[in-house]
Amino acid sequence: MTLVFWVSVVAVAYVYVGYPLVLRGWARLRPRNGRLQTSDFEREPPVSIVIAARNEGHRLAARIDNLLSLDYPADKRQIIVVSDGSTDDTIDVLARYGDTVETLAISSSGKALAVNAGVARAAHEIIVFADARQIFAPAALRELVAPLGDPSVGAVTGELLLDAESPCRRAGGDRRAFERRRAARDEAGDRRLDDRRRTVRSTIADGVGLYWKYEKQIRRFESAIDSTLGATGAIYAMRRSLFRPLPADTLLDDVLTPMRVVLAGYRVVFNERALAFDRAAVDADAEARRKIRTLAGNYQILALEPRLLLPWRNRVWLQYVSHKIGRLVVPYAMLAIFSASIVLAVTNLFYVAVLAAQVGLYLLAGCGALIEYRGQIADGKFAAMPRPLARAVRRVA
Repeated sequence: MTLVFWVSVVAVAYVYVGYPLVLRGWARLRPRNGRLQTSDFEREPPVSIVIAARNEGHRLAARIDNLLSLDYPADKRQIIVVSDGSTDDTIDVLARYGDTVETLAISSSGKALAVNAGVARAAHEIIVFADARQIFAPAALRELVAPLGDPSVGAVTGELLLDAESPCRRAGGDRRAFERRRAARDEAGDRRLDDRRRTVRSTIADGVGLYWKYEKQIRRFESAIDSTLGATGAIYAMRRSLFRPLPADTLLDDVLTPMRVVLAGYRVVFNERALAFDRAAVDADAEARRKIRTLAGNYQILALEPRLLLPWRNRVWLQYVSHKIGRLVVPYAMLAIFSASIVLAVTNLFYVAVLAAQVGLYLLAGCGALIEYRGQIADGKFAAMPRPLARAVRRVA
């Protein structure tokens, strides 16, 4: 059990601490993003923006207005919105824009097939993928397509800033950088939109924001070395010639599509100057659903693209195993650490301390969950819960 304990500890430590440190050193020794090649690539190439939407009528007007206000030539911008079996006023909202927005209505088929339909309608070589919820900074589109001037780059992902993130801390305390980011955010969407986004206050925003900044730093390092291992679904662009239709049940299109670009021999780079803005998940339940979907999606990608596990086919094999596969291993490693600690606690005080620390952390997590549920009950979220169960949860919380 001692071997199981230490192997599991090393695995978890490597995934969350060791791998980022390896990337940091590697990026300093072999930075590639600073050496992007130039070609005859047009400065402002024509782009097709694809949005898959289902019952997003309440958001689409603000979203389309934002896209129309971007600092990019209107005659080089095709906006395609695919209505995936919407039953609200999505079609009516889009109809107000006439020929400015190309509307494609399909039966309820899921996001993957909606994306396929949007790409099939695209008239230009560069496809920009966006969602209905977020907004872009004015220069986002220009910044997003710029790295594609390097023929080795097949896709570019932008940076998504959550409302929980502090632009001042994100910029390392540079006040001028903070002001630039705040100006971009304010110009991208008016104050009324910003206020509406904050009417539902997130109970986990700080934690999600901190973790998201950690993830983006890993993406910066991966991009500097060669390629990121996915894209931000709310803001990324790619060459249409590299797009392969998605299976209908695809869970993580913004990971599967970029990894196929990598398998085709191209790079996927991160450009932090291409900004989009969003807010964190409202509560722990929403974040848990997102995490479960992400884990399931990563297992699915392995089934769809087993080539990713072959180092002679996957140019970023070490990064993929360390980042994606490692995250799948961590839950089992944590369970192994806990189980081994119980067995080893009778042999050494060190393992007693480790076991106590784990129990303490899990109890703190449980207390946080109870506080979350207490707030949800107070807000009436569990109004449909059976009364005895609701009373029990309230009493414990």
